[in-house]
Amino acid sequence: MLLELKNIYKWVNSGGRRFYLLKDAHLQVEEGEFISIMGPSGSGKSTLLNVIGMLDDFNEGEYNFLDEPVHQLKEKHKANLYKEYIGFVFQAYHLIDELTVYENIETPLLYKKISGSERKALVADMLDRFNIVGKKDLFPSQLSGGQQQLVGIARALITKPKLILADEPTGNLNSKQGEEIMELFKQLNEEGVTIIQVTHSEKNAEYGSRIINLLDGTVIEK
Repeated sequence: MLLELKNIYKWVNSGGRRFYLLKDAHLQVEEGEFISIMGPSGSGKSTLLNVIGMLDDFNEGEYNFLDEPVHQLKEKHKANLYKEYIGFVFQAYHLIDELTVYENIETPLLYKKISGSERKALVADMLDRFNIVGKKDLFPSQLSGGQQQLVGIARALITKPKLILADEPTGNLNSKQGEEIMELFKQLNEEGVTIIQVTHSEKNAEYGSRIINLLDGTVIEK
């Protein structure tokens, strides 16, 4: 078992009332799965992804990741788990504007004790894999949306994560670029990477081996 969420509740208090973002959410994910999370806007999809990715805390419930009780861990320990095992791909790319493609991809390695020569080799490998060697000295603003998303995925993969979390990864792309990104995820999944994606697209959801629906913060399995 890669991860398990049990009875997860997350809420915000506003005007004396409690609003649930996640309500008694349950999820079990085995290594090597490809899961698509669907649901209407405001149903808690991104919140669920952020809880899984340890970017958001929750109010009640249990979360075990690789047998570690995330709900009991200190922030530093959580951050180490996240950096070690999880790669995030966002709809808005989240690239650093002031850094070149090369530097953006290298960034996650700077947090690890990896020598300069090894970093160079890992980045070169990613640039090669995504056919963006010729773009390595460009800045994000000089790239198309599809290229920016490729850089985002390369950056997420460079630490060889066990789990990729993708939030509407093709949301800003045209259909051809979107299809290329989904094919890439499929290939990564075949290589053993576990993927959880949030998507509005039925077509993209079908790349997953399992579809989970969220409604008002509650998980409804198909």
